[in-house]
Amino acid sequence: MDNATAPRSVPQQARTGAARQRRALRIILLAALCWAATVVLACLFGPFRIPVDDVLRALAELALPGALADGAATVPDATHMLVVTRIRLARVCLALLAGGGLAVAGTVFQGVLRNPLADPFTLGVSGGAAFGASLALTLGIGPLTAWLAMHLPALAGLSPQALLPLAALAGALASLGAVLLLGGAAGGGAFRRETVVLAGVVVSTVLSALVSLVKALDEESVSSIVFWIMGSLQGRGWAHAAVLLPWLALGLLLVLPRFRELDILALGDVQARQLGMDTARVRLQLLVGASLITAGCVAVSGVIGFVGLVVPHLARMRLGAAHGPLLAAGWFGGGVLLAWADVLARTLLPGGAELPVGVVTALLGGPFFCLLLVRGGGDGRGPATRPAAHVPASSPDTASAAASGPSPIRTPAGGAE
Repeated sequence: MDNATAPRSVPQQARTGAARQRRALRIILLAALCWAATVVLACLFGPFRIPVDDVLRALAELALPGALADGAATVPDATHMLVVTRIRLARVCLALLAGGGLAVAGTVFQGVLRNPLADPFTLGVSGGAAFGASLALTLGIGPLTAWLAMHLPALAGLSPQALLPLAALAGALASLGAVLLLGGAAGGGAFRRETVVLAGVVVSTVLSALVSLVKALDEESVSSIVFWIMGSLQGRGWAHAAVLLPWLALGLLLVLPRFRELDILALGDVQARQLGMDTARVRLQLLVGASLITAGCVAVSGVIGFVGLVVPHLARMRLGAAHGPLLAAGWFGGGVLLAWADVLARTLLPGGAELPVGVVTALLGGPFFCLLLVRGGGDGRGPATRPAAHVPASSPDTASAAASGPSPIRTPAGGAE
């Protein structure tokens, strides 16, 4: 009977794989539609009331200049046009970019470090950005801009508004470099994920102490530093998106083409090396790419937590652990989550007051992990059990490695994912 039923297992597996791919495609297309709809719908909300028709006409005029010039009644009010296109749309687009970047970075960190609790700030990038921004706020944006213009002529045209994100970006990149140098030295020149994580903890601790020292030495800047560290998109515009885009694009170019390598890394270092992969080099490239994305996002939005932690978990619960669909779903899902969290941040309080968006994402992310823990129950199981990775059987070696039973990735509740 076993010999008679064995030939039917291969077609059955092929049908199951095809069904899984169709399901993943449907979920990704739905997330993409939500992402596109968010661009328009999130512009409807704000402390300044604008009729829905004016918002839609302003967006239409921006997308198709002159299309509404046939009558004065159809042309949006100049003030409404300014608010929608220069403030709301810029903020929504920045939230979509930053949220998507943080979710992609979180997916990469969890895959590379094989730790479901890893997030975009594991390597101390947020601590470096916080220290850079704190130092800029303490020294004073205006005097620091004048000093840079005097000593660095290439930065003579730098506006005070652009200095803070650039200072945060410089701090984030310096922190990343320190972590990689320290991790490499502790690993004897070899790149090991355990030593890199420990180096990130050390650097984060030192930078947190430095931020506390800066706040203690300059009490006048404490409120500004704390508000920036909590994360906010208030006052952000197209100039901040221009600061983010180069680092986001560079990081995505390093990360997205290597989604298959992420799947193979999930099999374990031994099996990955048996397949011919230089695990140290690939892991370093992925971590650098994810850290560049994080540095750019933190530089323009401050420290926004839980987006890079919650979204990869939600995507993995619906799509399994293959990193190609996970990265696509994470990009769209992270952007949608941060955009609507920012809508809540700017509309919940009366009188035009705003909440830091980092507080909103934390309030949304905390209950999610409580739900994850409750669904795991008392038996130590997580919400679902899935294979750790899907590796396409493009060669006999790959197929045999994938069939050898990869070790599962553990969820926070202790189950396999």
